Amino acid sequence: MGGGEGVVQKRRKNYHPYIDSYMDDIRSGKISSSKEIKQAMDYIEFKLDNPDVVIDVEKIDKAVELIERYFEFKLLNWELFIIALIHCYYKSTDMVVFDEFLIVMGRGNGKNGFISTVAWYLTTHYHGIKGYNIDIIANNEEQAKTSFEDIYDVLEAHWKKLKKFFYKSKQVIRNLLTKSYIKYNTSNSKTKDGKRTACLIFDEIHEYETYDTINVFERGFGKRKHSRKFKISTNGYVRGGVLDNELDLAKRVLSGEIKDLGLLPLIYKIDKEEEAMNPDMWIKANPSLLYFPDLQKEMHKDFVKMKYQSHIYIDFMTKRMNYPVEDMYTPAVPWGKILKTNKPIPYDEIKGLQCIGAVDYAQITDFASVGLLFKYNGMRYWIEHTFICHKALKMENRKINFPVREMEKKGLITIINDELISPEYIADWFIEKAKEYHIIDIVADDYRASLLREEFDKRGLPLSVCRSGSVTHGKLAPMIDTMFAQEKVVFGDNPTMRWYINNTYKDIDKKGNVTYKKIEPLTRKTDGFFALIHALTKDNELQESGRPRLIGTITF
Repeated sequence: MGGGEGVVQKRRKNYHPYIDSYMDDIRSGKISSSKEIKQAMDYIEFKLDNPDVVIDVEKIDKAVELIERYFEFKLLNWELFIIALIHCYYKSTDMVVFDEFLIVMGRGNGKNGFISTVAWYLTTHYHGIKGYNIDIIANNEEQAKTSFEDIYDVLEAHWKKLKKFFYKSKQVIRNLLTKSYIKYNTSNSKTKDGKRTACLIFDEIHEYETYDTINVFERGFGKRKHSRKFKISTNGYVRGGVLDNELDLAKRVLSGEIKDLGLLPLIYKIDKEEEAMNPDMWIKANPSLLYFPDLQKEMHKDFVKMKYQSHIYIDFMTKRMNYPVEDMYTPAVPWGKILKTNKPIPYDEIKGLQCIGAVDYAQITDFASVGLLFKYNGMRYWIEHTFICHKALKMENRKINFPVREMEKKGLITIINDELISPEYIADWFIEKAKEYHIIDIVADDYRASLLREEFDKRGLPLSVCRSGSVTHGKLAPMIDTMFAQEKVVFGDNPTMRWYINNTYKDIDKKGNVTYKKIEPLTRKTDGFFALIHALTKDNELQESGRPRLIGTITF
């Protein structure tokens, strides 16, 4: 496919045919690859040039032979490359050279299928370690079971022969010779501690907001010889989470800044936006593309559609090209400035001050965000709370990639176990807050206001209507840009609000008019940001601090 630049770097020596051929094809440009994959070749060579390193050719050959026999497919070049690198050891310590693999590539390239083969092989006596227990972890059960069920199906297909060596159920697969198990787990698994795990497989880590789950599973890790971790993922929409941290560490390893880790990052992605418009460059993010006709077909279909549907374009760039949407679209607020909102709210000092309330929600059976906006000592403070109808968390066609239950425990979210989020719940919240703050108005757009008005009138709550859409957004955009740029807006420690804003981008037309839009329609929510926008339409009616304080008053 071409793409080599300058003088091709030669290997200093031969390692193993699977390593050598792949390394040569990357360096020569025969296989188009990302900057990170090219760097990985140099890093691997640096590691393997250590005279203490040995490569177990016999185990590599046996692993490939077993996998291809029972899983009934030919391993691809990148898969053979990784299998060879799994079997590199230090002679003096009998430890693995690479004890952690970070594999990031486009959706549909078979990384789950590949990791299934690796997990199964590592439990066998050919790998040769007793009690080589493997835990597969994902954020939800369906994803966690993907690789496990791949292995289960292979055992089922060859059960007449393999039943002498394996026990299988829908919960655990156990090798009878090595006493090694394979289990799947989710972030909500109850039995995480005390495991004697030799291999951890963290699936789709782009969904992990924090390291909480990883830390729990790692407590029982590394108690077996040749322990390894695999973290596999496409890119995703969660910013500032686990994947971003892992990619930052990978960057430091690949640049040579960090030399003493056993981490091997393999980051398949395009290097710049325009490469997504050239199908010859898609292999950079999709190393299986030449071998998977169905993947080619799906990607070309998306490629045509995305010219007319922006949400497909966003998904194509993020999931297929591993080039996150924030790199192409202007975010509503840069992530660094969103993080600066995490400062304490002076609750005692703003008690009794006047404020503007606001409400936003898409549907009464989904999410609803309410908030209060204050102006105090040159700052704007926003106290936000989210209501979620329990049915919104059970929809089969989407998964909310956000730790809702954790936010519920923090008091930032209330889950409504009712058929809908009725106006009474929203009115109750404002009535309760009116005991502490002087609410001079509550703002919603015309559609939401029509649903709230009867209940608000009954409870004596004020309600004003603001215009939604491009006209309002265009007027407020300069103020929004300024207050975030100058770090003059504070939410307290509210991850929900940070999530809302990070899910929003600016759509700027040819005339420079700004409209705020949701990055992805199903799994991401923006209600809190739009509630803040509603409140800001009345910003000029808010007085700065120092004015008379009226506690427990609602003004009409």
